[in-house]
Amino acid sequence: MALSSRLLSKSNQVLGSPSILHQWHAIPVRQFAKEAARPALKGDEMLKNIFLEVKKKFETALDVFRKEKITIDPDDPAAVAQYAKVMKMAREKADLFSEAQRIKYTIQTRTQDIPDARSYLLALKDIRIKGGLTDDLGAEAMMFDALEKVEKELKKPLLRNDKKGMSILMAEFDKINQKLGIRREDLPKYEEQLELKISKAQLEELKKDAVEAMETLKKREEFKDEEMVDVKSLDVRNFL
Repeated sequence: MALSSRLLSKSNQVLGSPSILHQWHAIPVRQFAKEAARPALKGDEMLKNIFLEVKKKFETALDVFRKEKITIDPDDPAAVAQYAKVMKMAREKADLFSEAQRIKYTIQTRTQDIPDARSYLLALKDIRIKGGLTDDLGAEAMMFDALEKVEKELKKPLLRNDKKGMSILMAEFDKINQKLGIRREDLPKYEEQLELKISKAQLEELKKDAVEAMETLKKREEFKDEEMVDVKSLDVRNFL
């Protein structure tokens, strides 16, 4: 009997521990609006609402995974694209953030009360570093250089409510985007590329966990004569 039938006991680990490969596109952020605060809840009511909301989202996403085929093959672009499609369906039905949306939301909530542009950029840098994101394009340094230039022209620190000063800074950021070949109309394409990278990384982690699970079982006496199967032949839906 192949080891695929013995993986059920390991399914929670296989399906529950994918690491997400974060990618930072370093696109100058124009989001300065403040979000309206949610009404405060107290004690058990808040905990109950959070639990019910998370439970509902989890069950909705799980229902998608039960219906859609996922092939654990990170080296196959078609399998990666299919996995990304399934994840997108699950997110949309469960009302969950995409990676790009999560980054945007983190920036909004972390920076909404920051009054000056320099502290804002420092907060972006901190978010990037703590999130394990990389600035491969070197845009971050360019943004700080642009701010330095604008503040020298203004002869004072740039505040975010300074419409004229912020307009000048945004013009400088547009020049950076142009230099790096980044166009705002291409943002959906960048987000799609990001999701494909994340999907590939998650499939690589799923493959690693599945292989480790089978190798661990094979070391046990009762499984030593079992033949390991190709992880591509596993149907994840059988373990949900």
